[in-house]
Amino acid sequence: MKVFQGKSIINGIAMGKVWLYKKGKQPVQKSGVRNTAAEVGRFQDARRKAVEQLRELYDRLLGELGEAGAAIIEGHVMMLEDLNFIEPVEDTIISQSVNAEYAVAVTAKNLSRVFSAMEDAYMRERAADIKDVSERVLRILRGTAEEGIQAEEPVIVVAEDLSPSETMQFDKDKILAFVTKYGSSNSHTAILARTMNIPALVAVDFQPREITDGSFAAVDGISGRFYVEPDERIVEQLEQRKLEEAGRQHLLKALKGRENITIDGKRIELFANIGNIDDLQTALQNDAGGIGLFRSEFLYLGKEAPPSEQEQFIAYRKAAEAMGGRPVIIRTMDIGADKQVPYFQEGQEENPALGCRAIRLCLRKPDIFRTQLRALLRASAYGNIAVMYPMIISIDEVRQIKRIVCEVKAELDEENLSYKNIEQGIMIETPAAALLSEELAAEVDFFSIGTNDLTQYTLAVDRQNPGLDSFYDAYHPAVMRLIQMTVENAHKAGIRVAVCGELGGDTRLTEQFLRLGVDELSMSPGRILSVRKTVREINVSQL
Repeated sequence: MKVFQGKSIINGIAMGKVWLYKKGKQPVQKSGVRNTAAEVGRFQDARRKAVEQLRELYDRLLGELGEAGAAIIEGHVMMLEDLNFIEPVEDTIISQSVNAEYAVAVTAKNLSRVFSAMEDAYMRERAADIKDVSERVLRILRGTAEEGIQAEEPVIVVAEDLSPSETMQFDKDKILAFVTKYGSSNSHTAILARTMNIPALVAVDFQPREITDGSFAAVDGISGRFYVEPDERIVEQLEQRKLEEAGRQHLLKALKGRENITIDGKRIELFANIGNIDDLQTALQNDAGGIGLFRSEFLYLGKEAPPSEQEQFIAYRKAAEAMGGRPVIIRTMDIGADKQVPYFQEGQEENPALGCRAIRLCLRKPDIFRTQLRALLRASAYGNIAVMYPMIISIDEVRQIKRIVCEVKAELDEENLSYKNIEQGIMIETPAAALLSEELAAEVDFFSIGTNDLTQYTLAVDRQNPGLDSFYDAYHPAVMRLIQMTVENAHKAGIRVAVCGELGGDTRLTEQFLRLGVDELSMSPGRILSVRKTVREINVSQL
C-alpha cells in the first residue's frame, strides 16, 4: 500500500481503478518559413477552428453544468479572440520568419510567465488557461486529436496536471475522482470538481512511475489522502466514512429550500461570496439566498489595461440574470495591497496594505471609477444588483461617491440607457468606519463588515505575513466590540448589516452573530448549508 498526501477540494470518498492520464505533448520545433503571410493564415485558421471547438464544448457544458460552469470555456474563447494573444503570434511569425507552432508556443510562454509572477493566487492559476488555449491551437496545427477516458467503468483520474478543457472533455459519468500532482484550490479543475461535486485532491506528492495504470486506489477527500492498493483495514474504514459522509450530505441536502430561521423564529440571510461568474453555479447549487460579495477586482487583474465598460457590463449582467432576482451585491474594485495591476502605475509603496487601494484608488482615478459605475448601473436593469464601496474611512468619501453616482446616472439618462436606482452600501473594514458607523449609517442603505481587513487593521497585524499567524486573532474582543458597535448603529438608523469576511462562514460564531443581531452572513458557497444547519438549531432567546 502506498499513501500520498494532498490538498482536498471536495470532502468525499471514492474507490476504484486508476486511469493514469498522460499528456501526449510533443516538443515544438522552430523552423523557418518563406511565405509568412501564408503562415499567419495557417495560424488564423487554427485559431478559428479552436474557437469553434470551444463553442461546441460550451453548448454541451451549458446543459451539464449550467451557465456558470460553462463560463470557463467562454473565457477561453475570449482569450483566443484577444489581440494580446493574436498580435504577438503574428508579429513573431512575420518578424522572425518562423512557423506558427513556434510563434504560438513562445507567445503562450511569455503570457504565462506574466500570470505566474502575480501575487494573487487566483490570477497565478490563469497561467494554466493560457497554456490550455495554446495547446488546443497547437493540436490543430499538428492535426492531433483530444483524448478522452479510455475505460469502460468509472475511474479515478490521476494526472500531473489537468487543464480546464481536458477536465471538461471527459465524460463525467466515468469519473469517480480527480487526483493531480500540481494545481491549487483556485485552479479551474478544482472549480469544476466543486461544480460536478466530484472528490478531488490537488498538490499530491507523487511521481507517475509510482502509480500503475489500472491499479485499485482510494481517494479520501476528508483527510486529503490518496491510497494506492489500500489494505483491507483502510478500505473498511473508508467504506464506513463514505456511509457517514453520505448521511451527512443527505441531511444537508434536505436543508435545501428550507428557511434560515432559528428555533424561536429569528431569521438571517445566508449569501455567497464569489470571485467571478464561474462561481455562480456553485452558489446556486448550495442554495445561496443571493451574492453578498462579488469581488469585481478579478475583472481587472492579469490585463494590460482596465476592462472596458462593455466587458464589465456583460459580467455583471450575467451575474444578475443567473441569480434570477436574488440580490447580487457587487463590491467596486479593491485593487491595491496584495492585488496589484501595472497599468495604474501607482509606483512602489512602502506599505501597500495602508496605501492607495480600493476606494482611494477609485477616487484618485475617477474615469476608471465612472466606467465601473456605468457598467454596474446598466447591468442593474437585468436583475437585483446593489453596490458597495470598500475601505471607507470618512463621511466625506461617501458623499463624494454619491455625487459621482448622480453624475453617472445623469449621463445614462442623456444616452437613454436603462438602469435602476440601486442600493448603495459600504464595507466596514477599518476601525475608523466602525467608530463612525452611527454617522455613516445615515448616508447609505446597508453595511457589510469585512472581518479579514477589520481584524488586520484593528490588531495592526499583516494578515499576509505567515510569521504573524499567532498574533492574528479574528476572535479578538476588540474586533467583536467593533462589530457589535456597527450592528447597533446600523439598526438604530434602520439599515441592515452583513458580515462578509471569513467569519461569516465560521459556525463557531454563528450563535454570537445572531445574538448581536446581524441580518446577513455571506460566505464561501460550500459553507452555506452547514451554517443553515447551525442556525436552525439555535434558540436566540435562550442565549
